[in-house]
Amino acid sequence: MILTTRPGYVKSRPKAHKLEGITTKQHEGFVLAKYPRDYPLTSQQKKVKDAARGCGIKKGISRRELVDKMVNCMPGKL
Repeated sequence: MILTTRPGYVKSRPKAHKLEGITTKQHEGFVLAKYPRDYPLTSQQKKVKDAARGCGIKKGISRRELVDKMVNCMPGKL
């Protein structure tokens, strides 16, 4: 059992496989890995993100709502 306070995951090493009749053997065991960190947003990305939040664009809205908000609301916010 692995207990950790940091977000991450355990990934297994690749299995042995044959390459041109030669069996390759990988190291056995597991590797503890961290999720990649978020990259900082550029100024243009921040501007679009704030405008989308102000217009109510979010995950899960219908395509019709998205198009309506992109055409009518976003130009005024940018």
